[in-house]
Amino acid sequence: MKIAVLGSGAWGTALAILLFGNGHEVTLWSHREERAREIESTGQNPALKGIPIPPAMAQTSSIDCVKGCPLVLFATPSFAIRETARMAAPYLEEDVLLVSATKGIEAETGLRMTEILRQEVGKRCKVIALSGPSHAEEVSRRIPTGVVAAAEELETAEQVQDVFMSNRFRVYTNPDIVGVELGGALKNVIALCCGISDGMGLGDNTKALMMTRGMTEMARLGVALGGRTDTFAGLSGIGDLIVTCTSMHSRNRRAGILIGQGLTAQAAMRQVGATVEGYFAAKSAYLLAEKVGVEMPICRCAYEVLYQDRPVRDVVEELMQRQRRGEVDESWIGG
Repeated sequence: MKIAVLGSGAWGTALAILLFGNGHEVTLWSHREERAREIESTGQNPALKGIPIPPAMAQTSSIDCVKGCPLVLFATPSFAIRETARMAAPYLEEDVLLVSATKGIEAETGLRMTEILRQEVGKRCKVIALSGPSHAEEVSRRIPTGVVAAAEELETAEQVQDVFMSNRFRVYTNPDIVGVELGGALKNVIALCCGISDGMGLGDNTKALMMTRGMTEMARLGVALGGRTDTFAGLSGIGDLIVTCTSMHSRNRRAGILIGQGLTAQAAMRQVGATVEGYFAAKSAYLLAEKVGVEMPICRCAYEVLYQDRPVRDVVEELMQRQRRGEVDESWIGG
């Protein structure tokens, strides 16, 4: 199959290498011409150091590379996906599979990535979300990984499953595209918070508390927006949360550690040197929770730290001294 991968960051590059290894004709698109030339001339991507790029895998900065492709994979940062889809739209044919591997929520609109693709392209293409615990550094080294392909139609999800599956990359299907996308976006906020906890030296108990109650918040908002509770117990929920909150591969966790050590959010992101999706998702989660009337104290506090310069130690005190409550009396459970 002829496939265009839009976005030559670490994740887009890792997936392009995977798809090429599966026998597909792959073109990796870079937003900047100099990046495409660099990858082609050096055989490596600076965003994914030490991983050789197959010489026969095409590199380009021309968006018309999507022309004639039955599948187009979006792996840009969340803030760039709308512009990228808008540029690609004139070249897309009917019934193309548009796969979003980007985990985020558009701050201005509260839209998920596949909703943005649908807005920019219309109904002539099929949209699918690909999400799960999948560090680019490990996928590119063929470390066994499992993810979820989510689409409203099972047949569409199965088409993507067949394209991506390999003996080192297992793909499950899920009809809950809302829950899968929200899980992938919201876990970045919790991972950033866990990083802050680590940076403050608060220990394993605190991180376990943050992850568990963070998952409660993720599911609470997800169900309010139309997702299914059980999706958050799967790979795109608890699976992605675990890997992002515990690994130094996670840019969100690394940025959080720096903030916990005293850096501002902007300084931390500059030091990480790559997109920290949790920063953008924190604002989106806060605004969505306010809109639908869902209580998300951890995400709200993350927003206040990141956007209102609230001291992290004040946040810890507030969260620990909230009014007492039962653990399993949440109204969303079973919903």
